[in-house]
Amino acid sequence: MKAAFLDFATVGSNELDVSPLASRTDEFEVYDNTAPDEVLSRIRDCEFVYINKVRITRDIIEGAKDLRFIGLTATGTDNVDLAMAKEHGIAVCNIRAYCTNSVVEHVFAVLLNLAHSIGRYRASVRRGDWQDAVDFCMLGYPIRELSAMTLGIVGYGELGSGVARMARAFGMDVVVSRRPGQAAAANDGRTDFEEMLASCDVVSLHCPLTDETRGLIGKRELELMRPRSILINTARGGLVDSAALVDALSRGTIAAAAIDALSHEPPVNGDPLLDYDGDNLIVTPHIAWATVEARQSAINEVADNVAAFLNVEERNRVV
Repeated sequence: MKAAFLDFATVGSNELDVSPLASRTDEFEVYDNTAPDEVLSRIRDCEFVYINKVRITRDIIEGAKDLRFIGLTATGTDNVDLAMAKEHGIAVCNIRAYCTNSVVEHVFAVLLNLAHSIGRYRASVRRGDWQDAVDFCMLGYPIRELSAMTLGIVGYGELGSGVARMARAFGMDVVVSRRPGQAAAANDGRTDFEEMLASCDVVSLHCPLTDETRGLIGKRELELMRPRSILINTARGGLVDSAALVDALSRGTIAAAAIDALSHEPPVNGDPLLDYDGDNLIVTPHIAWATVEARQSAINEVADNVAAFLNVEERNRVV
């Protein structure tokens, strides 16, 4: 049995142990990156292929006659033609709950940074402001306790519920939002989306990108939020209108934002958020999920999916 990992650079480093995956098949090829026109030639005689963001299209599936299993090192499956895989009897498995701690910690790392104005004070000290100060401390930027804040969560799955647990440990009140247009259900314990925006100090996004959620946070939604609000997006870039967010940050419509995903990645054609130089914005390059522990967990999960498939067991099967 032969297997190939087509874009290991998106998850890998020398820190990771790939032996759990390599041991599942007789041959195991690892490629850091694979261009679209290289995919078929690299998997033509493979039974197993492992990918993160590489696209497995209809033409590739038709050309890879030996392919039996597609293993995703991610939860999302939009880069695989699932209907074609099903038609050809190819198993497709994703992974779940592998990066919860990483995302939760990232959310609170950026939230604490912004709430305590860590970046602003650090820059101030580097400018020499403290050395010239009259008093022993400097109080030029706001410092707020999380326990005095209410956190609103959009998307209450594995990641959203993990963030909620940590928020409660900090003493925060937690509000779980319904999706826009979602009808209220009796005793569901959730709050209408617009009401959540207006009532929360922090809004954290953890929902998938769909036709219904694209542009979820735009000019109107930002204007509903409180002037002291903080927006955090560790989900998908398309949930937030970048231009509208830049405008809101520059005008003080909301206090701050932390963005870990953009609509196009890498942002080779730029993005309004990359041009904004205000100190009330943190932009990180899609790393909320990426602690070394989470990435090792991803490798281990794919290996467990392969083992289950070989034992004719159902585990994380999408198709």
